[in-house]
Amino acid sequence: MNSSATKRLDILGLGCTAVDDLLYVPSFPRADTKVRVAHSLRRCGGLTGSALVTAARLGARCAYAGCLGTDEHSERVAWNFIGEGVDTSQAPRLPEARVVRSTIVVGTDSGSRNIFYEDEGMIGAHPSLPSEDVIRDSKVLFIDHSGMQGNLRAARLARSAGVAVVADFEDEAVPLFQEVLALVDHLILSVELACRITKESSAAQAARALWQPDRSLVLVTSGANGCWSVSAESELEARHHPAFAVRAADTTGCGDVFHGAYAASLARGDPLQERIRFAAAAAALKAMHGEIPRRPAVEGFLRVGPRSGPPA
Repeated sequence: MNSSATKRLDILGLGCTAVDDLLYVPSFPRADTKVRVAHSLRRCGGLTGSALVTAARLGARCAYAGCLGTDEHSERVAWNFIGEGVDTSQAPRLPEARVVRSTIVVGTDSGSRNIFYEDEGMIGAHPSLPSEDVIRDSKVLFIDHSGMQGNLRAARLARSAGVAVVADFEDEAVPLFQEVLALVDHLILSVELACRITKESSAAQAARALWQPDRSLVLVTSGANGCWSVSAESELEARHHPAFAVRAADTTGCGDVFHGAYAASLARGDPLQERIRFAAAAAALKAMHGEIPRRPAVEGFLRVGPRSGPPA
């Protein structure tokens, strides 16, 4: 991918990718019991991997530049990216690199899930790749907590070039977390992580505590309870955005879809409220149908979807 191509790139992703084995059961079992698996499937995921696929399906030009290995699981991820229209030409292929391997058990009665994962090897951002030009020529840099040395380098370059930084963090105990956190200007965290970081007891309080003047947005998500945002637009008050009321079939990856849809909407230049509403609709469709939606489906849902959704 040359410099002229990256000037047209909407989202550059550096974080983790995964191969997920999903087992669907009638309900999540108690300890020491047997449960018949209704059906199973294998698909590619990961915080950044799923976000990039979401953004690509929603019309964004995306590239993955994190590490991939030479093993069969890395090959599967690479081919999945290519099939979804995500460029992988900047992703270093290294024998020591791996993708996350996950086994996910989904209870079909509630759509809830438990995730069991392995994350050995080099995963996510490379410490010194991609090149500075690739990062600076992107509209949005997307990172997570995998490969934090590389994330820190990339986020510094992005912020110095005026490139928006969107992050999907799940683990605050990794090295360099605070340094990278400070560089994220579109910060979207789950209520659990936000409250752990800030020691606050509610999503609204955590969102206010995470605000800093050089950020564009802090958004704390709480599943079916919706999300709370703080921005200069809201005059630094925490604003509540209700979730769309839908029947969940599978909540696996809904947060990743929300992040990817937000990044795609941000790259298009949509106003803040439209970005949040668009991301909420995409996540709702993922929960309803178990699949990452495409842009026509999201736009159709926004036209005719439940009135309980976030206000325009």
